[in-house]
Amino acid sequence: MENLKLNILTPEEVQEIHKATLKVLAESGILVDSVEARELFRKNGCDVDEETKMVKMPEKVVMDALAKVPEEFTLYSRDGKHNVLFKSDGSLVHNNTFGIGTKIIEYTDDGKYIDREATLKDLGDIAKVADYCDNIDFFCSPVSAMDHADDPVRTLKEMKALLVNSVKPIDLDSDSDFYQDYFDMVAACYGGDKERAMREPINTVGCCPASPLQLDAELCATALTGPKYGFPINILSMAMAAASSPIFLAGTLVTHNAEVIAGLVLVQLAFPGHPCIYGSSTTCFDFYSQSAPVGSPEIAMIGAGVATLAQFYKIPSIVAGS
Repeated sequence: MENLKLNILTPEEVQEIHKATLKVLAESGILVDSVEARELFRKNGCDVDEETKMVKMPEKVVMDALAKVPEEFTLYSRDGKHNVLFKSDGSLVHNNTFGIGTKIIEYTDDGKYIDREATLKDLGDIAKVADYCDNIDFFCSPVSAMDHADDPVRTLKEMKALLVNSVKPIDLDSDSDFYQDYFDMVAACYGGDKERAMREPINTVGCCPASPLQLDAELCATALTGPKYGFPINILSMAMAAASSPIFLAGTLVTHNAEVIAGLVLVQLAFPGHPCIYGSSTTCFDFYSQSAPVGSPEIAMIGAGVATLAQFYKIPSIVAGS
């Protein structure tokens, strides 16, 4: 799809959010729950407090790192016919499925349905549907295999179900403990060619900052390990306006921007020039249902703002729709 646009921020407002973000990163800082990551920040000129785990990032460190993120990259498909080109200028828009849930809606009759826990078979069946649909360019695991919830290698079984049942690229719900195994699976798709698996990644790996303003241990492990296997890195915030971020959407965009940028900077300090994605599933908090609605008007507005910010930084993006 080409040239789908929804602009809610003026150039002046983008600059205001950008400047506020730089101030947050430099003066308030980000909590970084990884000794290795904090040491990397320190070596690159950041102010690190080991007692509080807070890292303050000078503007130059931030902007130099962001300038190294590629403006476009390709996520490959198993058959070579469904490759997805990520571009940062907004000229291409691709459709992805949304994840990650734990239940399936099963229709039983006209207007009647039941909801139940998702299974590994459900995940494979959904992958088949995504593979068939021309309007889905790549896909995220929409559910987890709850029938394998206690299985220590659940994530590997889910990866296999996705690869076996679809040729399309995968926005993977990953676990950093299994990156070598994911890579071996991709290499198997290429007949054991590990050089091609490194050169033509089929899946992304990613992680969410812990709002507000925290890079947890898993995100740091993703940033510092995923690139070793060629996986593009998706740093995706899931802040909730009025709960884990400010109630005003402009303030939430500042919080979101600071979290994602901090993760992107970490990747680029460790692996300059590695492909990254500026991600968002940030929405509002619904006090009535005590949930984070992903179909609300606010998520559409935030997503539009995030896409504009990503284009400002010239970084490919993934945002939740409405």
